[in-house]
Amino acid sequence: MSIKMMHHVCIQTEKYEESLQFYTGILGFELVTETANFHERDFNTWLRLGTFMIELQTGKNGDKLKNWSSLNEGIVHICFLVDNVKEEFDRIKKLGYINFKIKNGEEIYKVEDGYLFKIKAPEGTEIEIRDTQI
Repeated sequence: MSIKMMHHVCIQTEKYEESLQFYTGILGFELVTETANFHERDFNTWLRLGTFMIELQTGKNGDKLKNWSSLNEGIVHICFLVDNVKEEFDRIKKLGYINFKIKNGEEIYKVEDGYLFKIKAPEGTEIEIRDTQI
């Protein structure tokens, strides 16, 4: 196989400033480069966390993006591994971010191999946070 690693995912948003703040300020991504007026888009921005990157971009000028839905085909969520789910949950809450997915009345919930929580990014991307490997 010639594939070496996953390089990036591209996330489109109509809430560019809020999404940029979420990925950098809440999740800790580093801003690598921000390009204005990129191929009919207001912004095309590269963010990095370790070796993983997000290409964050606005829709093309004049296009109306559709809302994210877990009923779409393709990628449903992105998952990040942390040392401790409860500590990460508390850290994010202390930063003032409160858009968590609730399952059975709980924000942190048990799965077969441990605990996780899901947080919604401003543009709707669902982010899973867990502390156990598969």
